[in-house]
This record gives sequence, C-alpha cells and structure tokens, in this order.
Amino acid sequence: MANCHTLWRLPRFRRKPRQGLIVLPSATTRATLSRQWELLRQLPSRSPGITSAELVMRLKDAGFNISKRSIERDLNELSLIFPLERNDRSIPYGWYWAANACVELRGLSVSEALSLALVEEAVRPLLPGSMLKGLDARFAHARQKLETLSSENKAARWLDKVASVRPEMNMRAPEVSDSILETVQKALLDEHQLQALYYSAHHDRNVELTLNPLALIQRGQVAYLIATAQPFEDIRQFAVHRFRQLSVLDTPALGLDEFDLHAYLRSDALQFGSAEKIELHAWISDNLARRMRETPLSPDMQLIDLEDGHRLQATVSNSWSLRWWLLSQGDELVVEQPPALRQLISQTLSNAAAAYQEE
Repeated sequence: MANCHTLWRLPRFRRKPRQGLIVLPSATTRATLSRQWELLRQLPSRSPGITSAELVMRLKDAGFNISKRSIERDLNELSLIFPLERNDRSIPYGWYWAANACVELRGLSVSEALSLALVEEAVRPLLPGSMLKGLDARFAHARQKLETLSSENKAARWLDKVASVRPEMNMRAPEVSDSILETVQKALLDEHQLQALYYSAHHDRNVELTLNPLALIQRGQVAYLIATAQPFEDIRQFAVHRFRQLSVLDTPALGLDEFDLHAYLRSDALQFGSAEKIELHAWISDNLARRMRETPLSPDMQLIDLEDGHRLQATVSNSWSLRWWLLSQGDELVVEQPPALRQLISQTLSNAAAAYQEE
C-alpha cells in the first residue's frame, strides 16, 4: 500500500560491510531508537498537531529526558522517512501525521511494558490458558524492553522502586496443578458443569460433587471457584488446590443468569461465614485506636475517647475474618457487644491461655 509504513520492533544488530561482523547496537543507539519510536506514537493524525514543547513533556512522562532542540532535530530527521507534516500557520508549530498516512507502530511503549510487567503475576491464575498463550509473547517483550532500556530510561527502572506485599504472614501459596486450573477455566469459559473429586478439609475426606461454576476469585494466595453443588442452590467457595480430580461435563451450568459477581463481592461473602451484619462494640487501646483511624474497620466506624483507651463502634460482617482479626489484637481489644461474639472470643482466648499453662 502506498504511503504505508510499519515500525514494529527495534533493530537488534547492524552489520559492518567490510569485516562482515554482526555488532550489537550500543545502549545509546537503543535508547535513541526507542525514544524516536515513542515520539512517533505521540503524534496525532490531524492538524494542528502537537508542539515540540508538548512532546518534551510527554516523553519525560515516558522516562526520556530530552531537550526541545533534540525533539525538533528528531522530528526533522523522521520527516525524511515517515509522512510527517508540520503546521507552519501558527507559532509554536505543530507536528502530525500526513493525511491518509497508513502507519502501524507495533510493539509496546514504556508505560505499556510497565503495566504488563506489574499485572503479569496477578492475571496468570485468572486467565484461561488459551488467552495466556496470546499474552506470553507480550509479557516477554515487556520484560525485555524494560531490561534493555533500564540503563538509559528512569521510567524503565520503575519496577525496582515499587512492590506490593501482603499484610498477613508470608506463607507459601498452595500448589495447583496446571491441568486442574485449566479445567476450571475451561468450564467457566464454556459455561458447563464440572464433575469433581474435592477434598473437604472440614470433614477430612474426599467428596464427589457436580458443580455449577459461577466465578473464579483470587483471594490472597488462594484461588477459589465460586459454584453451586447439585442438588443444592446455595453459593459456596471451593479452594482450587483441594480439587483431586476434575472434568468438564457436556451439560450447561445452572444459575449463571441469576449470579452477579460484583453484588456477591459487595456482600463480603469472601470474608467467610455469615453475611449477617452486626454492631460491634469493643474497648481498644490508644495504640490500636491510632492505627484504626488510618484504616477504619467500616465506613460508619466511630472511636469514642475514654479515660483509659477508646470505645470502637462499627457495623461489620459476622465472619470468620472478623473473628481472626479480633483474636489477633490480643490484649489491645476487648469485645463488649454482641454478647454471643464476646462469649466466643472470651472462650477461645481462655482455651489458648490454658494450653500455654499446661506443663
């Protein structure tokens, strides 16, 4: 096609004509090529275009520390190869792609590479294998681009400056076989039932189940299949690593039309236990109160000053997660209301203290 250009990746080597040697481009050359490729991506498709000063700011946001004069030099050089136009009707001049220009800039920008590198670990357990195969090449390209530019581009070093860590104990994630995870994902994608052999930790035995898969949720280090188990209609959570055998049936999954994942998450169902809301009243220490002001337990949480400590009041879900959190506070918190929860926490702590007192 006339006037159509494709720029899809940076050159990896050049050949010296006399010696016939293949020489890798220098870091400076790679940085220049990457900068010019990013510059071309920023150009609009119509007049009045974008000014050199605006391009300086955009490239700085992408990690390229470049002067306005260098941008202008790049644009003049690139206009000899690509169909670029300069709007001379007003100052400052604007640059844009020529009308009817067909230009395909494949590859990744620095920001796209950073985004892919940051989300790769999170999305792997949630995407079907067939979709991951299409992304693997882009994940590898993202890592390679950031590694290549890291010596010249500050933005490419962003991964060395940020991290996400879990607040709980750094326990290892349970092992999930690829075949089990792929079967779960296939059933969800095809919207078919699953025949499962599942290890019930509560009863310490394997049980056979016919499941209607509804959703797959990653909670910390554990993936859960949200499903109903025939003939029951209540929605349950099944830890994916506890499936011993799994196969996709030909029969369609039931209940998909009635299930709303976002409403399910808003119900705090993944906190485990009852979705019932309770009014929690508790005495808490001054030290815990300072932390609670920064990270409230609920939108309606209140802290009332007492002569010694504070009274905490909040509407929360009556869940296992709540009980684990209450027990983890030790002597910095005493449950006052509701009475049943106070009795449960008191009995658990009494049993724990008695176990430590035994010789």
